Amino acid sequence: MPEATEKEILIRDIEDVREMRMIEGLEKEVWGVEDLDVVPVTQLVAARHAGGILIGAFDRGDMIGFAYGFPGYEGGHVTIHSHMLAVKSAYRNHNLGYRLKLAQRDRALSHGITRMTWTFDPLQSLNAHFNFAKLGVVSGDYKLDFYGESTSFLHRTGTDRLWVTWLLESERVRTRLARQEPTVDFESAATLIRVDSDDSPRSNDSIEAFTGERALIEIPANIVDIEHSDGEVAALWREATRRAFTWAMDAGFLVEDFIRCNRNGKPFGAYVLRRGKKIEDFV
Repeated sequence: MPEATEKEILIRDIEDVREMRMIEGLEKEVWGVEDLDVVPVTQLVAARHAGGILIGAFDRGDMIGFAYGFPGYEGGHVTIHSHMLAVKSAYRNHNLGYRLKLAQRDRALSHGITRMTWTFDPLQSLNAHFNFAKLGVVSGDYKLDFYGESTSFLHRTGTDRLWVTWLLESERVRTRLARQEPTVDFESAATLIRVDSDDSPRSNDSIEAFTGERALIEIPANIVDIEHSDGEVAALWREATRRAFTWAMDAGFLVEDFIRCNRNGKPFGAYVLRRGKKIEDFV
């Protein structure tokens, strides 16, 4: 049977236990986690009945992706924390991550909730572009080794995370969802971490780098390739970006964007940080 097109794939709520069991299997397939790290169906059942959002992507009845979020209370605001989103590898080019996020947004807004949060690995360039450029999140919080030790093959360099906030009704988010590319002013920004010619990180630890209004943290275009080819360099990237993000946020910076760049024919990405802004300034 031929693979379904994007339009043929159904996005809908997951309501019965049988389909929640499918989520357990997808967690193992997509992330390679062992039973110890699987979010169990009992948790999914309880969370959904307590206001959680559980949405699946289906190809002719087969679940090929899902998004799961539970209610939270952060900084005086009721939120949905989008804890998991997974798509089978064969369907990664069907725009399903984006469609699942939009469905989560619709469900949250229907409940009167205007904020959603989640975490992601800041070394993952594709996810950074998706979150900041396409969805319009912002971040003012870097979590060190957030999940501790993990059995997933995706966590070779630890579980440091950026905690991002998606202000669902903000003009910024509406603009990004309308597919308008951001205009980012970074000409005068100091580069805190630079991708060197050999793909290793070059740090700028000068005090002057943290005194301007804007700063950049560059990351390689594909950290997974580096992890496979040179684990020591991948570990250096974790150490360098951990230091740069935590120092920058301690100095009053917030991550407001991510841009794709090219230097001498070589692609890389760069976070754009801005001093003096708070999450509330983007509402």
